[in-house]
Amino acid sequence: MAEELPDLHAHVRTGTGKGAARQARRDGMVPGIVYGGGVDPVAINIPFNALLKRLKQGRFLSTLFNLKVDGHDDVRVICRNVQRDVVKDLPTHLDLMRLRRTSRISLFIHVDFINHDKCPGLKKGGVLTVVRPEVELNVLAGDIPDHITVDLAGLNIGDTVTISAVTLPEGSKATIDRDFVIANISAPSGLRSAGVEEDEAEEDGDDTEE
Repeated sequence: MAEELPDLHAHVRTGTGKGAARQARRDGMVPGIVYGGGVDPVAINIPFNALLKRLKQGRFLSTLFNLKVDGHDDVRVICRNVQRDVVKDLPTHLDLMRLRRTSRISLFIHVDFINHDKCPGLKKGGVLTVVRPEVELNVLAGDIPDHITVDLAGLNIGDTVTISAVTLPEGSKATIDRDFVIANISAPSGLRSAGVEEDEAEEDGDDTEE
């Protein structure tokens, strides 16, 4: 599994504190920290351009990386936080956590919807309303799923999809105990508006009779 992980290259950062972090940024680096795994934290620098490219690829916070630092053994890590410049929205610092294959971690996993063409509700003009485009799952570090799948086949207008209707990857479980809604097939806006007008008309008629 380790050889299949994408590599993330970093350098040990000499010096700590705001001064060293500012110098790292001037040198085209993003300062960070690696912690956890029963080992002392290590201050690192990651090349800004390489990190920005990774961030633009997406799924950065749910991707397990093989961290390569000169003078240190390779270790699998996952990013727990990326601090960004409030104006430019560019990365200024990141926190990486060491993980073992058997470690459990809670991550937001993307929801993929399939079989739109086999959904009667959508064929009738219904609208797929996604309540949760991502679902937080507790997963094994060695088996982080890329996504979970929601099958829309057979769903009609008014139907909802809850977490209990989704087959989760082995070893994964939702972090929320209740059976929450992921998506639903709602009526077309025209039908909803017509329904409201009919209700209002009925109410007006009732008032007239009185």
